[in-house]
Amino acid sequence: MSIQSNLQHIRDRIQAACVRADRNPEDVRLVAVSKTKPADMIDTAAEAGQTLFGENYVQEFLAKSEEVNASVDWHFIGSLQSNKVKYLRDKVSMIHSVDRLSLAKEINRQWKKSGETVDILIQINLGEEETKSGTEENALEQLVREVAALPHVRIRGLMALPPYLDDPEEVRPFFKRLRQLAEKLDKLHIPGVEMRELSMGMSHDFEVAIEEGATLVRVGSAIFGSRY
Repeated sequence: MSIQSNLQHIRDRIQAACVRADRNPEDVRLVAVSKTKPADMIDTAAEAGQTLFGENYVQEFLAKSEEVNASVDWHFIGSLQSNKVKYLRDKVSMIHSVDRLSLAKEINRQWKKSGETVDILIQINLGEEETKSGTEENALEQLVREVAALPHVRIRGLMALPPYLDDPEEVRPFFKRLRQLAEKLDKLHIPGVEMRELSMGMSHDFEVAIEEGATLVRVGSAIFGSRY
């Protein structure tokens, strides 16, 4: 199948999941995960109406973003080292993977240079997996309060990479937990913090994520095919 038909199929599935959950499809955005994919594939997806793309690796993103002809919106969704933040400044509209205060401070420092503010999500390691980034649940509130005090970042929600399980239904409790954590934080009314975004769900489980409240679903292989 083509990228165009893959995108249409995913949009249809997003629509159906929203209907099941009694949600407005306009409240769910598709992040096309374009890591390891060439610029021409991104241009093809953009021609088919996809505007939001997610990249995982800073060096690859820098090279690729120069080659993409279409006007697109970039999110950085991968694990991020503080010394690489400066390369993303003013090139991405959101960073999904902020999991520690030192990283948030560096993001704040870099965006201060241009006098701009960037939207970020706090990443939580729901499955407590050693191989994955993310703050622990018991440290979440303190981290949010500390990051919220930084003037050049805006906390817009939470992100998680739950354990990969073949049955999407087995992942549902993790998605539900992320939504509950967002609701809990929302009730604290921390100045400058909005829990309007939940970045969760990938190619094999995004429909369940939508049913549990996802607003950003990160889909790669179902659009572009298997990784190179």
